[in-house]
Amino acid sequence: MKEVIFVTGAAGFIGFHLCKKLIKKKLLVIGIDNLNSYYDFSLKKARLEELKNLNGLFIFYKGDIENIELLKEIFAEHKPSIVFNLAAQAGVRYSIDNPISFLKTNILGFGNILEICVKNKVKHLIYASSSSVYGGNTLIPYFEDNNSDHPVSIYAATKRSNELMAHSYSHLYSLPITGLRFFTVYGPWGRPDMSYFIFTKSILENKSIDVFNYGKMERDFIYVDDIIECLIKIMSKIPNSDDKYDQSNPKTSSSWAPHKIFNIGNSKTINLLKFIEVIEEVIGKKAIKNFLPMQKGDVISTLANTKLLEKWIDFKPNTELKIGIEKFVKWYKDYYRI
Repeated sequence: MKEVIFVTGAAGFIGFHLCKKLIKKKLLVIGIDNLNSYYDFSLKKARLEELKNLNGLFIFYKGDIENIELLKEIFAEHKPSIVFNLAAQAGVRYSIDNPISFLKTNILGFGNILEICVKNKVKHLIYASSSSVYGGNTLIPYFEDNNSDHPVSIYAATKRSNELMAHSYSHLYSLPITGLRFFTVYGPWGRPDMSYFIFTKSILENKSIDVFNYGKMERDFIYVDDIIECLIKIMSKIPNSDDKYDQSNPKTSSSWAPHKIFNIGNSKTINLLKFIEVIEEVIGKKAIKNFLPMQKGDVISTLANTKLLEKWIDFKPNTELKIGIEKFVKWYKDYYRI
């Protein structure tokens, strides 16, 4: 009997791509998403329609992971053995104005996922953390054991909380868990609030784009297909007592747990202005730039050291930025019929 996979945030950007890949591998996927209004509902609906039209191996539930009774019903009915928790209220800047929604989904919801996984003896829980946990850390590149206890946004604080909660559950109940600190993910079917999406839309519509910190920013961009390849490989790499790597530092701590945390990025940093240039080149049109100061809750630079992940799954994300942007722009024009 093949694995049954439970994916939260199934109608989201990464969740959609993961479900699509799992279905193509002939695995039964149980998805849940609350389909909230944080961004365009029609995009989420289109993602779901694409999944439902694949081969009948996708079952969808509309609901919140804060609803523990719904989770109990799903697990009793389908008995998933592997769980991907990708559901979260996203948006660094949005978290400053709407902190309660982040506390509900990212803290209470994640606690429910941990609890339901323990009660049902799930084989492996993989969850999304974020590079934002590094906060104002100025040591570049980021290593997994860098200080991550000074988040500069509510979103980052909830993600760091997830990591601590996961470690406790893993230690107390021997639940195998892998946390992934996603860097800046981009690609087709992406989120409309992300910079590359906003830039593309504005350039095509001859509207100005806001360039924060006067363009003096850098990001580690990773193409969505590389993220999905990593997730698929991680699925079968289950942390256990034979491998002692853990951020709690087993040399100085007795709280070892089958819980791993990995950076998941492209290990390259791209200047914001260079990033815009690539989009301009692909579209064939210059952007109208509106230079602005730094935004509250943002960081100047991100860069992932991914050697631990590469060693763990024998894979290194490698999609070149221009190739990834070309695929995104093609999808954007097709989807919006431009």
